[in-house]
Amino acid sequence: MSKNFNIDHKRKDRTGFQEIVFGASKSVEQISAIINDFKEKNHNALITKVQNKKAEKLQHEFPGSFYDEVSQIFMIGEFPSKPINGEVAILTAGTSDQYLVNEVYYTLLFFGKKAKRFQDIGVAGVHRLLENVNEIKSYKVLIVIAGFEGALPTVVGGLFPQPIIAVPASVGYGVSKGGKVALNSMLSSCANGITVVNIDNGYGAAMAALRILNNR
Repeated sequence: MSKNFNIDHKRKDRTGFQEIVFGASKSVEQISAIINDFKEKNHNALITKVQNKKAEKLQHEFPGSFYDEVSQIFMIGEFPSKPINGEVAILTAGTSDQYLVNEVYYTLLFFGKKAKRFQDIGVAGVHRLLENVNEIKSYKVLIVIAGFEGALPTVVGGLFPQPIIAVPASVGYGVSKGGKVALNSMLSSCANGITVVNIDNGYGAAMAALRILNNR
């Protein structure tokens, strides 16, 4: 197969982190060729949104590769053996958001940051959030994931001083399905200074956190 891609191997020199590949719209053959391009330069590779059937074929081709079925994160190489703890907390409204939790978690881990996960602490049972206030205050960046009406980032924004990155999830009934209600709610938040990424963009939230941490 002819090479129809051009990996930006110098991105790390400019930005501090390497290029990550979006896998959902790429064929197995294209992803395989891209992985081999990374391997030729002795670089690890992280590919997001790799559907399960594609991952099965890629794992057969690349023994020892890592794949998380929930987030569809695929990785060639190894995670850092001594990741940095205590910098990022991931807060989620419900267990239905697990696919985004894992996408954020493994993206950050790839770059040497081990996040703490506070799950199922949405506003329907806000006491679960309040029970963790003191610990959450100790983190440098908060990534907050919510579907339905997307209210959790606003509540978090009224309680904590850290940079807050909000991720709307495509989880919910009726008009909430698809994540647009959560997105609009987060964009309209009355809590000052919340950053909002696109629907289901856990990877983007992780990279925003990484930019903040790398420049502190």
